[in-house]
Amino acid sequence: MNLEELFIRYKEQTIEGRYLTLDNIKPVLDKLNTNNQLKIIGESVLGKPIYSYEIGAGNIRIYLWSQMHGNESTTTKALFDFLNLLNSKDDFAKKLLATFTFYCIPILNPDGASLYTRANAKNIDLNRDSQDLTQPESKVLREAFENFKPDYCFNLHDQRTIFGAGDTGKPATVSFLAPSYNEEREINENRLKAINLIVAMNNELQKYIPGQVGRFDDSFNINCIGDTFQFLGVPTILFEAGHYNDDYPREITRKYIFFSFVTAFKALFENDIVNIEIVDYLNISQNKVVFYDFMYKNIKINYDGIEIITNFVAQYKEELIEDEIHFRAYIAEVGELENYFGHYEYDGKGAAYSDENGDFPRVNQKADFYLDKNIKFVNGLIKR
Repeated sequence: MNLEELFIRYKEQTIEGRYLTLDNIKPVLDKLNTNNQLKIIGESVLGKPIYSYEIGAGNIRIYLWSQMHGNESTTTKALFDFLNLLNSKDDFAKKLLATFTFYCIPILNPDGASLYTRANAKNIDLNRDSQDLTQPESKVLREAFENFKPDYCFNLHDQRTIFGAGDTGKPATVSFLAPSYNEEREINENRLKAINLIVAMNNELQKYIPGQVGRFDDSFNINCIGDTFQFLGVPTILFEAGHYNDDYPREITRKYIFFSFVTAFKALFENDIVNIEIVDYLNISQNKVVFYDFMYKNIKINYDGIEIITNFVAQYKEELIEDEIHFRAYIAEVGELENYFGHYEYDGKGAAYSDENGDFPRVNQKADFYLDKNIKFVNGLIKR
């Protein structure tokens, strides 16, 4: 099976970029609603509809939800790519539909999606509300879980550009986690099912992004939805769509999430899942905060009247302006910054820093500056 060709064939061309709302996906949902698969299963705080999409007639029941955090849209795009595959006449799709029943919530947090915020309209992180269920969106997710009675849960998220795959200097483009079900982080039969599926996906992804798959921290928090569903006895997998070089719109990462879906379900229906030693899972590099978007090395600055050679870093902030996400670079830290990397790195080789305020990079100011007064940087990058 050629995953690249499959992705090109079924990629949903009408949605792209980081800002993805109900207005963007509703036409796609309507297009896919060929046999009353689409339902409104609840409302958000602000009264926006929460949709479910169910397809397939198989015995293995798969529950997938995305944009629990409104500003995490990469997995939503990949989910629609996968739904396009399921709605095709492809022989592989026919096998999937005969083996599985898929129950999807494409945007659980439509208010957060519109506002481009992690939290919902009441500023509540839905992924810390799995026990108290104070928010309507949390109740919808839990009720669907109880009614659908899944065999596997796919908890779909994005992660920030700060994460690397261990200390390798490579970004964690895709990360996984089989959440813990207790404080001791023990491995029971259900958690092992999730672990084995992650190992199968990692083995495939290593062919395309070697060294760029991470393993998320498995500290137990019963308030997180993945930990709750694992605690309730359903194998649950956390997906984290991360950074690929120069892919801030996350269109390349989207492809690797699609690859992961196809690989997971192919392994399940071919019964190609075996109890792999836990070491194969633990050998996936742990997610680690080791990256900044920009790193400038060996820069001469004036520190309290003394010239020194040091490094500084900048980080993008994502700002929603007129329904578009703008990436604005701000200086984040100054210092040696050992064991950190930049997605963009520039060696100044002793060049002197200056900006409109002086000759020292100040934290939280825009990354607009000069080196040796003749190399101009605007929004973190050299102005050509």
